[in-house]
Amino acid sequence: MELLKTLIWIVNILSAGTIIVLVLMQHGKGADMGAAFGSGASGSLFGASGSANFLSRTTAIAAAVFFSTSLALVFLSGGGKSDLGVMGAKVEQVAPQIPAGVPSDKASGTTSKIPE
Repeated sequence: MELLKTLIWIVNILSAGTIIVLVLMQHGKGADMGAAFGSGASGSLFGASGSANFLSRTTAIAAAVFFSTSLALVFLSGGGKSDLGVMGAKVEQVAPQIPAGVPSDKASGTTSKIPE
């Protein structure tokens, strides 16, 4: 089981690195807009909006691999169990404490009338 988790971790980290590299390599949509205003650009104002190119398709595939490996890691680590998280074993029922300087009948909320 640990070997499977290790392999999924490796694929997860590789897909995350691939996403980072592919996003940084892609050309922004507004990057050619300044060139369209008089510096000899042959395209239109916002460029041709054709089908998705190789980089965007590869980014989508890497994102799908990343999300699926993340979900697999959550499933394999037992994330579906009904626990309380980090403090699951430390929850205790503790009765409220009475402060040291308060007399016991004032702390309980009763008032005693002292005859004069």
